[in-house]
Amino acid sequence: MEKMLERLCAAAGVSGAEDCAAETARELLSQYAQDAAVDKYGCVSGFIGERGNGRPTVMLEAHIDEIGFIVTYIGEDGFLRVGNCGGTDRRLYAAQTVTVHTVGGDIRGVICTLPPHVASDSSKTMKTEDIAIDAGFTDRESAEKHISPGDRVTIDNTLAKLCGTRVTSKALDDRAGVAAVLYALELTKGKPLAYNIEVLFASQEETGSRGADIGGFRSSADVVLATDVSFAYTSDDNKQDCGVMGKGAMIGISPVLDRGVTEELKKLAADKAIPCQYEVMGGKTGTDADHISVQHGGIRTGLISIPLKYMHTPVEIVDTEDIKAVGRLMAAFITGGESDV
Repeated sequence: MEKMLERLCAAAGVSGAEDCAAETARELLSQYAQDAAVDKYGCVSGFIGERGNGRPTVMLEAHIDEIGFIVTYIGEDGFLRVGNCGGTDRRLYAAQTVTVHTVGGDIRGVICTLPPHVASDSSKTMKTEDIAIDAGFTDRESAEKHISPGDRVTIDNTLAKLCGTRVTSKALDDRAGVAAVLYALELTKGKPLAYNIEVLFASQEETGSRGADIGGFRSSADVVLATDVSFAYTSDDNKQDCGVMGKGAMIGISPVLDRGVTEELKKLAADKAIPCQYEVMGGKTGTDADHISVQHGGIRTGLISIPLKYMHTPVEIVDTEDIKAVGRLMAAFITGGESDV
């Protein structure tokens, strides 16, 4: 699990430029789905089973993109200006090392910050429009030889193991969900299935779930099991608003989710002794499930989330046992509860 997460999280995939992350996910998915492919919109899809065999089809879905920046302007001094791709945390900007992902290859840089000795107000949070990235260029001409407006930027971090079964990295939102789907496929490999399986790793969730709209429109699924991350409790949060890391899959309960699918997930978790907790929402879920569920006159949709700390930062934390619990619950669903998972 840790090796798979490390590979997934290391692959760059800011919204709208998911190429590297999508190809990595496609390679991993191809072990289970021979037709695994990346479409022109950056979504990854694959099919497992036999078309037309009379079985219903379930879609397993997670999003493949991550938050980051997009280069908007190159100044005369060679510094780069950027805009948001997704909800980046402005409190973390100053003095971070970054990677600019260009056609010619990756270029390292740093987000500029004034030393505290000369800053008029070092406590002030930097705005996105104030960010300047120093990649070592001394003028616009030299920078433009390597970097173009539209290139994506990620804040640097790689997967690191913490105590027990917890890990930290950038992009665990939602590469952890991708890992959960792949884990479910591994658990069910060679076992009798109650469903044909469609897999969708959707693009551009962080900028409006466009990949989910497209993938849902193309889908022939009868049921969807979407997975994303959700808020895990930290010391400055309200316990009633959060899941608990290490206590398993978060089964979503919401007006936009299918009650029958939700109840089946709850029953399977109890029958198979899969650790779980409930996430109750009074309206939309804020995930791709909202978009896929309304395709084709409505697709029955369930949501299973992974507790995650420090969302939309380079130091997100998950517990790999929670990822496995989500994968086990998906596996129990697609085998109809007949196989041990």
